[in-house]
Amino acid sequence: MSEPLQRLVILHTNDIHSHFEQMPKISAYFDRVRRLWPADQVLTLDIGDHMDRMRPETEGTNASANLEIMNATGYEAMVMGNNEGLTFTPELLRTVVKEHAKFPIIGSNIVEVATNKTPDWMLSTLTIEKSGLTIGIIGVTAAYQAYYELLGWHVTDPIEAVKTYARLLRPRVDIIIVMSHLGLRSDQRMAEELEGIDVILGGHTHHVLEEPLLLSGTYICAAGKFGQYAGHIELAYEPAQRRIVELNGRVVPMTDASEEDSSVTTLLEHYRIASAAALDAEVAQLREPLRLDWYGESPLGNLLAAGIRRWTSAEIGLVNSGQLLQGLKEGRLTRGRLLEICPGPINPCRVLLSGADLLQALEESLLGEFMEKPIRGFGFRGEVLGVLCVDGLTVMTDSTRAPYERIIAVNVGDEPLDLSRDYVIGTIDMFTFGSGYLSLSRGKQITYMLPEFIRDVLASELRDEDAILSSHFQRFTDRKLPAHME
Repeated sequence: MSEPLQRLVILHTNDIHSHFEQMPKISAYFDRVRRLWPADQVLTLDIGDHMDRMRPETEGTNASANLEIMNATGYEAMVMGNNEGLTFTPELLRTVVKEHAKFPIIGSNIVEVATNKTPDWMLSTLTIEKSGLTIGIIGVTAAYQAYYELLGWHVTDPIEAVKTYARLLRPRVDIIIVMSHLGLRSDQRMAEELEGIDVILGGHTHHVLEEPLLLSGTYICAAGKFGQYAGHIELAYEPAQRRIVELNGRVVPMTDASEEDSSVTTLLEHYRIASAAALDAEVAQLREPLRLDWYGESPLGNLLAAGIRRWTSAEIGLVNSGQLLQGLKEGRLTRGRLLEICPGPINPCRVLLSGADLLQALEESLLGEFMEKPIRGFGFRGEVLGVLCVDGLTVMTDSTRAPYERIIAVNVGDEPLDLSRDYVIGTIDMFTFGSGYLSLSRGKQITYMLPEFIRDVLASELRDEDAILSSHFQRFTDRKLPAHME
C-alpha cells in the first residue's frame, strides 16, 4: 500500500513597496487559508521589497512598521530586496530586524566585506518542516555590486549562490524553494540551467504569473506588485518517488477584497500616528516660498542642483526637476513635508562626463518629449522626467530653432563649454543607468554617495540662506530670435 501524498500550501507576496493599505486584506486572506488547511501545511513567504521609504509609515518608523505588520500577518521568512538592502544602512537594518522581526531574513548571496560571512541578522539558507516535509529555502537578491560594496556588503552572483546551496541542501531536504528577488528573466535562466530546484518564487520586475511557468521541471511563480495580488500554491508530494507530483498555483486579487484583518488595521493606525509624530520634526524655517516648475527653470530645482554640486564637490550640478513633486511654502518645513515633495530613494553621485555628452543632455532637456517622459523604476517616485536643473553653468538658448540646435552657448563658470573636455559632474544615480538621458550614462569614474538621498542634500540647502538666494539667479536665458533672423 503506497504512502499518502503529502500536501503543502505556499502563500507568497513580493514587491509590496509599503502599500500598507493592502496588508489587512492580505492578512485576512492568509488567515482564511490557515483555517481551511492544517496549520503545519501552510508556508507563508515574502520575496522582498516590502519596505519603501517613500511611505511615511516606513520612513517615520525606520521600517519597524513593515516588520511588525509582517509579524501580524504571519510571514515565516523573507528575502532581502534591493529596497531593503540599498535604502537603509546595514546598521539600521540590523537594529530594526533584531528588535522587530519574528521571522528570518534570508540572504544567500550577501556577505559582509569585513568578515566574508553572512550578516549575523540574516540566514544564508533556511530549513523548515511542514506537512512532514523537510523544505530547504534559498533567498537571493539582485547584485547591485557597486552600491552594496559602499555599504560594506559583497553581493555574490545569485545564480552561482543558488547552485551552491541547492547542491548542499538537496541530499537532506525533500523540496527546495528559491525566493528570488532577481526578475523574471533570471528566474527563467535559473530554472533552465540549474538542477534540483522545485519552486522559484519571483519578484523585483513586478511581473504577474497567473499560473506557474514550468521550465525544465521547475515551477516559477510571481504575484506582481504593491499587494495587488497574493500568490497561492497547492502542491502534492509523493514520498516514495521523492518528488512533487502535482502543483497548482494562482494569484488571488487583493485590491477588491472585502475582508480585512482588524488587528492589522489597528496596528497600521498606530504606526500612522507614530510616523506622523516622528516626521513632524523641523528641517528648516523658510522665509519665502520656493517655486517648482517641471517644464522650466525654478528656484527649488536650482537649489537642489546646487546642493548636489556642492555635496559631490563637482564643477557642475545636474538633476531633473521631476525628482521634486511640489514647491514649498514659506514657514516651518518638516521631515514629512520634505518626504512628500522628494520621496524617491535617489542617491547623489559624481561622474566624469564629456562636454559633448553634457550638451546632448541639455538639448534633450529642452524637448517636450523628454520633459513629459514617464520613468519607471531606478528609484524614481515622480510623474515625469521634467527639465534639467543645473548649477555651475549658464545656458543661452533660442526656442525658435530646430530640436538639438536650440542651445547657442554654454559657459562653465566663465569659460565656454569644451566639447572634448571631461567635466566633474555631480548628479543622481538614476542617470548612470541610462534612465532619462542616455548621454548621461556615458560618464566615467562613477562614485556613488551612500547612504544619503537627494532629500538629505535638499534639507541641507534649505537651511542655507545664501543658497536660497542664489537659487533665484537664472541659469537658462532664451534669446527667442525671430525665424527670419536665423
